[in-house]
Amino acid sequence: MLMNFRTALVLLAFGCISLVQAQLPEPLRPPVYAHVDAEPISEMSGIVKSPGRDNVFWVHNDSGDSARIFAINAEGQNIIPTYSRFSFYGEVPEDGKEEWQGFPVLDAKNVDWEDIAVDENYLYLADMGNNANRRRDLAIYLVSEIDPTASTRTAVIQRLPIVYPDQDGFPPEKRHFDSESLFTFAGKLYLITKHRSSVLETAEAGAKLYRLDTQFPDKDNVLTLVDSHADIMSATGADVSPDGQTLAVLSYSALWFFARPATGDLWLSAPAEQIPLDRGATRQAEAITWVDNETLLITNEGGDIFRLDRKQLKSR
Repeated sequence: MLMNFRTALVLLAFGCISLVQAQLPEPLRPPVYAHVDAEPISEMSGIVKSPGRDNVFWVHNDSGDSARIFAINAEGQNIIPTYSRFSFYGEVPEDGKEEWQGFPVLDAKNVDWEDIAVDENYLYLADMGNNANRRRDLAIYLVSEIDPTASTRTAVIQRLPIVYPDQDGFPPEKRHFDSESLFTFAGKLYLITKHRSSVLETAEAGAKLYRLDTQFPDKDNVLTLVDSHADIMSATGADVSPDGQTLAVLSYSALWFFARPATGDLWLSAPAEQIPLDRGATRQAEAITWVDNETLLITNEGGDIFRLDRKQLKSR
């Protein structure tokens, strides 16, 4: 009887596992909607939709690039100053013209730009890449949003030095102080971290949400730790929907949707929906932005653009 009882427990356990696996949705394999062919946009790491211009998205490259940004449309085509077309071309080479090299950001340095956000006042560039958790020069740049059809460059309004309140070493024992996700909400900037093992420097589950409460240009701005989530693995981008009701968090393996908290900003503790991503399709997905309250764009470092409809995702 004892053996039969143990056997029954094993069968019950396997049955429960099978039931859970059956309830998990199949990984999403979105088709490539568009591709960025411009060679200077070589490693897209951030994207955000312009709040005041239709079909204009600001993007930037990852570390190793100069301090510059690009304006593209949802179809991946460069938007360049109108009068610059006498000397430059966008995607199609033209005799006697040079390929457009983007909009320089004066008084900035791209150490490791990881994401870009926007509000009605500025573009925000997160120089927050910190793979080894050793950096002491983390910063967020406040940059003027220019008209990409009329200007050839932009400039830093302020550089804000950034410090994590709970980092106790460079590197610390727990390497939880690398952020690739920046978004704005209710007049504040927020960052989400990605975590690594302290020994193997491999990704591990977990993310923390921080808020920027000060904007000192001449001394450290110590972030405020707001919330955390145990299951997000390697967050690479985040954005809040235009109506402020949904936070989308992108990782290499999943897309998360968090409902707006009833009060406050505990976004990562709010009701959530997780959609697994097939990395064979999305590859190294690095950036996300809302087009409108139902549509998102995801980009990867290879220049692919994926367009997702939230209603279709709900019906899967």
